Amino acid sequence: MNRQFDPATLELMDRPQPVSDELERDLDNLRKLNRWFGSYSLISSFLRRWIHPGDRLRVADLATGSGDIPRLIADHARDVGAEVSIDAIDQQSATLEIARKLSVNYPNVSFLNENILEWQTSEPYDIVFCTLALHHFSEEDAVHVLRRCRELSQKFALVSDLRRGWLGTIGVNLLTATIFREPMTRFDARLSVARAFSFSELEELAKRADWKNFGHRSFRFARQAIWLQ
Repeated sequence: MNRQFDPATLELMDRPQPVSDELERDLDNLRKLNRWFGSYSLISSFLRRWIHPGDRLRVADLATGSGDIPRLIADHARDVGAEVSIDAIDQQSATLEIARKLSVNYPNVSFLNENILEWQTSEPYDIVFCTLALHHFSEEDAVHVLRRCRELSQKFALVSDLRRGWLGTIGVNLLTATIFREPMTRFDARLSVARAFSFSELEELAKRADWKNFGHRSFRFARQAIWLQ
């Protein structure tokens, strides 16, 4: 099955909008999907490898959404006795407003309203994360995002996303027909799985972004990740 990507058709959560009950419900659904279907366990497996007691690290999370990954990182660092300062970047101002509200107990997480394709910083990070965002971009922009992840990180980088395939497509359609039936979640989830890159496509994108000696593997529930360390 071929990737279906039309740059003129944005996911509903990506469209300019104010904070609304619908957007908050959609972001809550995404956090549940992350928790139940593998994204949190995937990220946590790398946190255990990369963040250790006594570490002091600068971390960036690109396309952070409602900030659940930065909170996950901060919780892990606190639990193991590490210090982390996290910059969470997203261009959707309403989503960031919700993320800030959910993160009031996380003073080490700073939210930046920026387009990750254009955003610049003068200091490198120890770890850069980009989670479930790459499928939002065209191939060329996805290569740009991967190149930025590599350039921003002086130690580790992890990019995880959906993995396109029939099982993932069937699973998402079943979930959005039975459990996650809110219109925004249903529309965006089905569009996301159609826009996701296959395993071989992500491998090729990483090579085009000049990633060298990177890891790449599939994870359960139609997910995949590439990383540098």
